[in-house]
Amino acid sequence: MARVFNFSAGPAMLPAEVLQQAREEMLDWRGSGMCVAEMSHRGKEFVSIAEQAEADLRELLAIPENYRVLFLQGGASSQFAMVPMNLLRGGDKADYLNTGSWSKKAIAEARRFCTVGIAASTEDARFTRAPAQDELALDPEAAYVHYTPNETIEGVEFPSVPETGDKPLAADMSSTLLSRPLEVSRYGVIYAGAQKNLGPAGLTVVIVREELIGQPLAGTPTLFDYRTHAQTDSLYNTPPTYAWYLAGLVFQWLKRRGGLAAMAAINARKAEALYAAIDASGFYANPVEPACRSWMNVPFTLADPELDRTFLTEAKAAGLVTLEGHRSVGGMRASIYNAMPEEGVRALIAFMREFERRYG
Repeated sequence: MARVFNFSAGPAMLPAEVLQQAREEMLDWRGSGMCVAEMSHRGKEFVSIAEQAEADLRELLAIPENYRVLFLQGGASSQFAMVPMNLLRGGDKADYLNTGSWSKKAIAEARRFCTVGIAASTEDARFTRAPAQDELALDPEAAYVHYTPNETIEGVEFPSVPETGDKPLAADMSSTLLSRPLEVSRYGVIYAGAQKNLGPAGLTVVIVREELIGQPLAGTPTLFDYRTHAQTDSLYNTPPTYAWYLAGLVFQWLKRRGGLAAMAAINARKAEALYAAIDASGFYANPVEPACRSWMNVPFTLADPELDRTFLTEAKAAGLVTLEGHRSVGGMRASIYNAMPEEGVRALIAFMREFERRYG
């Protein structure tokens, strides 16, 4: 069977080149006689894989030397607890921006550890936009500020980085990391589940400024202390070795494609084309304010919701899969991460136009 265009929000499609390389190395990684999944995480073979992956990620993002890169488990959701555990540093308040489903989950978890101030919220607008800088009401006593640059479910993206003064900024970049260049120095902590742009599910990447490591809340479990992983090169316990290896292959693929500036140009074209097709139609609609539309996750509705199931069935038959919107918002959602080729977006647009011609 031919490969389909997979528009899943995550786990998302991986680059075909990466999967092909992994297949070639499956039984024997570079003469070791082993699959990477069989290697000791402390053996020289895997350590070389881990070191190369970190070096490539640092190069792609131009990560400053005073930041540590951690390769962890637990998904981005585990960071909802690890961020307050490590960043409160003796404080008992933190500011959060409430912009959608994932920021709400981060807020709920943080409330287990501190008083959460909602510095801005767009819930009254049904999460169809991101707050502007002048809407932020930051607490001077907050230990840090947390936000979700891209809300995967609602398809809302911040058009700029919030200014937080001397307060460390923590960001859940699960759906945007590596989709474009990034000024890492503007953040205290960046974290991301890998299963969208970085690699397969099971790996979580954390980029944290060194000065924020080492003062966890009393009683913080050993594995929830950033210091534990920073001091052991993320090898304190057995990490998700195969996912780490595959992420490393993705980093190399990105470098071959010209890095993040080249990737940003491709991603911008994909998003612009899909939004243009939606906006030009009276049959499809996107609820998000244009300035805050996500490059990565494009939700849209049909004029007649009764046609949703037919749309999904016919799309699947055309090789366009996993287009159903999140159960909390309904409609459709096309996630067009790095590995989605422009050909896939063009195929979706052509299908949408033909579907509208027949049913509109």
